This record gives sequence, C-alpha cells and structure tokens, in this order.
Amino acid sequence: MKRIKVEQFLPISIEKAWDFFSSPKNLNEITPPEMTFQILNEIPEKMYEGLMISYKVSPMLNIPLDWVTEITHVKENEFFVDEQRLGPYNIWHHEHHFKVVEGGVLMTDILHYDVGKWIFGWIASKLFVDAKVNGIFTYRKALLEKLFPA
Repeated sequence: MKRIKVEQFLPISIEKAWDFFSSPKNLNEITPPEMTFQILNEIPEKMYEGLMISYKVSPMLNIPLDWVTEITHVKENEFFVDEQRLGPYNIWHHEHHFKVVEGGVLMTDILHYDVGKWIFGWIASKLFVDAKVNGIFTYRKALLEKLFPA
C-alpha cells in the first residue's frame, strides 16, 4: 500500500477553508481538467457521514471509469475522510485535516492507496498511477494558491 502526506498552508479562516472543502460541488474545481471529472448523482451543499458520491473520471488515456466514494467520517472544521467503494483502486482512503495556525489554516492530506497485488497492478502503479496521483496533488496545490493568494 502506498502512503502520501501533503501539507499546504492556506491564508484563510478555518470557516472559509471548511466551507470550500466540505462542499462536494468544489471537487470538480480542484481536479485536473484532463481527468474529465463528472459527478453523476445529486449532491448536497455540504457533506455528511455516509454520503455516497458517484463520478465518471478518465484518469488515463481518456478512458472513462466509474468511481464511487463514501464520506465515512466528518468532524466539522477539523477533518473528513473519503473512501472508495467502487473504482480503479483496491484501496483508497483519503483523510483531509484542517488545523488553525498563525495567519490561516494548515491543510494536511493523508492518502493510502493500492491498485492491487497482482502483477499488472504493480506495473500500472510504477508506470503511471503513482505519477498521476502525485500530479493531482500538484495541480490542486497550484490551484489553491491562485484561489487563496497570500
């Protein structure tokens, strides 16, 4: 299983950070456009524990895949967790943490993922999956710096 930890300082209030990240409608905005991310089901303004979100996403070669995640844990202004229920990963467990610090919020993502134990999963991970996952966080970091400038 792979583990990625990414931290980013946002020069905004905890309320503004939480309002932005707890809205499922903002998922498309922070996803790289080449992934052609599309939410398929009706979603509320704010997430809640047990919320299931269905997507169509094209992470590689413009091939559309179904992906369903569940919001499994929510503690307002502190953290939430999304886990894949259907999709390309064997395991996808993504923690989003928010901590008030001087001048803003420190946002920390901790992602555990695995594409599978079989040889093709290992090869896919080495050839492009790991780079794609890292690219999502790189894209998001740059976008958030534009949305919430210092």
